[in-house]
Amino acid sequence: MRETELHLGEPPAVVNVGVGVHGVASPTDVFRLPELWQLHLYQYDAELTVDGTAHLIRPGRVSLVPPGTTVRYRYQGRSEHLYAHLRIAPVGPPRTVPVMQDAGPELPALSDLLLHAIVAAPGAPERTRAEIWTALWRIAHLTPSAVTGPGPHPAVGTAIAHIEAHLAAPLAIPEIARAAGVSHNHLTRLFRTETGTTVVAYIRRRRLERAHHLLRASTLSIPAVAASVGIPDLQAFNKACRRELGAPPRVLRGATS
Repeated sequence: MRETELHLGEPPAVVNVGVGVHGVASPTDVFRLPELWQLHLYQYDAELTVDGTAHLIRPGRVSLVPPGTTVRYRYQGRSEHLYAHLRIAPVGPPRTVPVMQDAGPELPALSDLLLHAIVAAPGAPERTRAEIWTALWRIAHLTPSAVTGPGPHPAVGTAIAHIEAHLAAPLAIPEIARAAGVSHNHLTRLFRTETGTTVVAYIRRRRLERAHHLLRASTLSIPAVAASVGIPDLQAFNKACRRELGAPPRVLRGATS
């Protein structure tokens, strides 16, 4: 088995979550969970065979095995991983997910989600469920769906994620390019090819979209809104709103603040 279908229409039921230690008493494990999904985030080298298909385990890889599937692990010594055993209801559209894939740049986030889920399990099972659901959504998007197309170039995706996380701060293209692991010029070319716009134009549009939302949906003061989208100069913010949104901030809000 190389792929499985995953439904994410509602949070999973987390039956067990923790840190698994294997390869101490025996170099192999063969088993199946008749009713539960298996989610594992690995920190070692080994081999996993899922219904006859072999997968190499490497640090930073994640596997997702559906219920009733026979698995065989071959360890190289003491092997420690994070795991969750789940019930996942067939709610929502199915998503095709590889049984084994590299977490890549998502590894720190996935590790944090699983560790938080483990810590929360004894006293806050609702949080555990939420953390694991978030982890599953991230895992489902590690490999772009063949139905939706190949998705953006990885560097563009990383650049967009960096921009979205730092809209309130000064953003310079060289800094974004470093975060994406490419040169300034290469990012500029990739970004226009993938998105049809420039990095600067994308930042400007996203800042004003966020500002528009905050002006209409929150009671934050106009200076606070301006600062939260990285345009703390009120005169510049006013001009940007007029130019991009067609009206000054006070009009967009519908009342003075």
